[in-house]
Amino acid sequence: MVSLDDAVVARLKRQGLTFEILVDPELALSCRQGEDPPTDKLLAVEEVFEDASRGDRASEADLRKVFGTLDLSAIVKRIIREGEVQLTSAQRRQMQEEKKRQIINIIARNGINPQTMTPHPPQRIERAMEEAGVHIDPFKRTEDLVNEVMKAIRPIIPIRFEEVSVAVKIPAPYTSGIYELKKLGDLIQEEWQQDGSWIGVFEIPAGIQDEFYRFINRFTKGEAETRLLKKKVT
Repeated sequence: MVSLDDAVVARLKRQGLTFEILVDPELALSCRQGEDPPTDKLLAVEEVFEDASRGDRASEADLRKVFGTLDLSAIVKRIIREGEVQLTSAQRRQMQEEKKRQIINIIARNGINPQTMTPHPPQRIERAMEEAGVHIDPFKRTEDLVNEVMKAIRPIIPIRFEEVSVAVKIPAPYTSGIYELKKLGDLIQEEWQQDGSWIGVFEIPAGIQDEFYRFINRFTKGEAETRLLKKKVT
């Protein structure tokens, strides 16, 4: 159980009522991210308050009205996941930086410059985000944030998401590398040939084409055959 000195407030407002709990900031963060820490570890006090600073407890009638239960564990997790958690400044900065890196990596892997048909380096994407004044809400879904960032940076750099389909033929002596190759994209079709060679069709983000081809050339010593089949713009 976290001490009162180290606990932060998690707050949920519903139907004109306020519910507050005192929680461990690290475990509350993990709970927000989908993990399931034990309730007795999460809480500094095993109570639900309407005002934690005054020590005013929420009534059973109000808890039943909003949560439909008096089960403390279920109530606590809803407050944390649906409400606001007063993170420490250091926690919020760390979450924002981690989320920002995730977004930049996703855009760099999936996005290309339609004028040159080449990917944008992560540093260019980060500069465009800074120029656009992008704010990262650490509690928003990464998918939603990626869409917001793409809208914000399009007026600054030409960019779009694109997938490509690539056919690959791996000669028989190098087929042991296929397992690692499959980690780079979605294998949608494969076939073994009578001579022991292997043919696969991959869908990959356009931004990793160079990485994909470099990997194939490296483990096949340049003896693989590749062919671009189609592009899909998103």
